[in-house]
Amino acid sequence: MAKTKKKVIILLVIAALIAIIPLFTLKGAEFGGSDDAGSQVVSQITGTEYKPWFTPVMETWIGGELPGEIESLLFCVQTGIGVGVLAFYMGRLVERKKTRKSAE
Repeated sequence: MAKTKKKVIILLVIAALIAIIPLFTLKGAEFGGSDDAGSQVVSQITGTEYKPWFTPVMETWIGGELPGEIESLLFCVQTGIGVGVLAFYMGRLVERKKTRKSAE
């Protein structure tokens, strides 16, 4: 086997382990969001229950709270768009340097 194929296989195994190990080690773990933690701290400091200043725009459109899956989807879409924009401009910078070097 070629050296690069071995590296790829090793990296795939490591990636699989990183994805699988938390499934077994974190059974029953509860993950709270930063919004929940922040509202609890504000409630502790002020002594009253925290009331949000406004409701999210998407929740007013659909008339209720967004399901967690939809929130995750929207977050992933935002992340993908951001990464795409950054990668595009970084690629432009690399190509600009290459064309400058070739022109000289």
